[in-house]
Amino acid sequence: MEIDIYHLIEGARKAVGLTVVIDVFRAFSVACYVSANGAKDIIPVGDIELAYKLKRENPDLILMGERKGKIQPGFDFGNSPAHIENVDFSGKTVVHTTSAGTQGIVNAVNADEIITGSFVNIYAVVDYIKMRKPQKVSLVCMGDRALSHSDEDTFCAEYIRSLLLGIPYDIDEAKEKLKIGSGKRFFDIRNNDWSPERDFYMCLDVGKFDFVLKAEKNTSGLFHLRKIKINM
Repeated sequence: MEIDIYHLIEGARKAVGLTVVIDVFRAFSVACYVSANGAKDIIPVGDIELAYKLKRENPDLILMGERKGKIQPGFDFGNSPAHIENVDFSGKTVVHTTSAGTQGIVNAVNADEIITGSFVNIYAVVDYIKMRKPQKVSLVCMGDRALSHSDEDTFCAEYIRSLLLGIPYDIDEAKEKLKIGSGKRFFDIRNNDWSPERDFYMCLDVGKFDFVLKAEKNTSGLFHLRKIKINM
C-alpha cells in the first residue's frame, strides 16, 4: 500500500486512489456529529452560492457552514460541533459548505473514491482503508481555509499513516501541541460565539464514531456523504 500525504486544494487535485480528505477543525468533525444526530443526508458543496440556490429550491434543507470560520447570512448553523451537539437532525438533509474541507471533496477529481477524515472517526477510517485494500491511499490535509498548512490536519494524516503501517505515534503529545498551536483560538474568549472552547475537545475526541462518511456524486453532479458503519 502506497500512502501519500498532500495539502490544500492543489493536493486534493493530485490525490489518487482511495482519498481521505481531512479537516479536523472543524468541517469533517462537524459532519460526523451531524450524521450521528440522525441526518438523512449531508450535501457538501464548495460554492456558497450553490448552497443558497439549493436552499431557495428546497426551503426544508438545513444550511450549515462558514467562511473565515463564521456563520454566513441566512445559514441555520455555523461550523461548530458544540452548537449542534444536541440538535436532532433526524430525517433532515444538511447542505454543508466550508472554507477548507468541502473544497477538498469537490477538487479531488482524480480520486477513485473519497471519504472524509478527522480524529473523531479516525479508527473507522483506518479500518475502512484496510478493508478496501487499495494500492494507493492519498491523505489530503485541507489546512487553514485551504490557504496554509495546519498542524491538526497534518497530525491526523500522520496518525492515519502510522496506524496503517503499524508505526507508533504519540497522539497525546499531538493534542498538547495543538492546544498551544493551531487550536489556541478555541481558548480565546473573543472567539467564543463562533469558535467555543468545547469545539477543541469535541474535534479531538479520538475514535468517538464507528463510521466513515463516503462522498458519492449523484446524477446531478452533487456530492452526498453516505454513512458506512464499520465493525471495529
